[in-house]
Amino acid sequence: MELDPGAVFSLATEFLKEDLGRGDVTTQAVVRGGARARGRFLAKQDLVLCGLEIAEAVFSALDGSIQVESHFYDGDSIGSGVEFARMDGSASVLLTGERTALNLLQHLSGIATLTRRFVEAIDGAATRIADTRKTAPGLRLLEKYAVTVGGGHNHRHGLDDGVVIKDNHIAIAGSVRRAIEMARESVSHLMKIEVEVTRESQILEAIEAAADVIMLDNMPPAEIRNAVLLIRERAPATIIEASGGVTLDSVRGVAECGVDIISVGALTHSAPAVDISLKIAPL
Repeated sequence: MELDPGAVFSLATEFLKEDLGRGDVTTQAVVRGGARARGRFLAKQDLVLCGLEIAEAVFSALDGSIQVESHFYDGDSIGSGVEFARMDGSASVLLTGERTALNLLQHLSGIATLTRRFVEAIDGAATRIADTRKTAPGLRLLEKYAVTVGGGHNHRHGLDDGVVIKDNHIAIAGSVRRAIEMARESVSHLMKIEVEVTRESQILEAIEAAADVIMLDNMPPAEIRNAVLLIRERAPATIIEASGGVTLDSVRGVAECGVDIISVGALTHSAPAVDISLKIAPL
């Protein structure tokens, strides 16, 4: 997944507005004239880097002449204590943009780092780790980008991006079969139809109604394994997804059940921010 530079700059500008308000009164009071400084980004723990382009956009939105210099790229593993980027420029600009840039770097690198751990936990398995729509409002584009940086894959980006029939849709439609049939009648033939199921009777309905993707929701490994065998026997072309409550401790066992995709909401909604500092010194 690649980020559009225009979209990144637009987001950075909006993020700055939230923090800047009517101006950085502290920096305006303490920093005089055209003072210049150097900023150095330091990893305070082992991490997977994500967000350098976003951080640069934050400072560029304040001063277009500032560029972040680094020999590292998003997706690189960086050890604790490593200086991974630096920039020279107006001291006022570096101080004003510091918190916004750090918040984004720490959050996105946290998502990339956690995603990498999930991907490594199932190394060798023919299964993809995917995210969900459980993202912070306004940050979905960046959070889903961070998942791909960590080696994961994106589920749908929004409600207009695919048909995913969940329990509440089924309750309104009346049954798994009816929900799939209604979707099939309404959407383009180019769009896949996924349905969430929790028990064998629903799996059979999904197979009979020719769902393209069957999501096994909150099933223990033994049930997942039996479901996979059933689906592979009766509808071998169907994509099988497992979701719900998957952790780093359990993800390997779920992958070994033979599913194609494991979607993990925790990648975005529960990834802890990593520890990164920005040290600023006068030039």
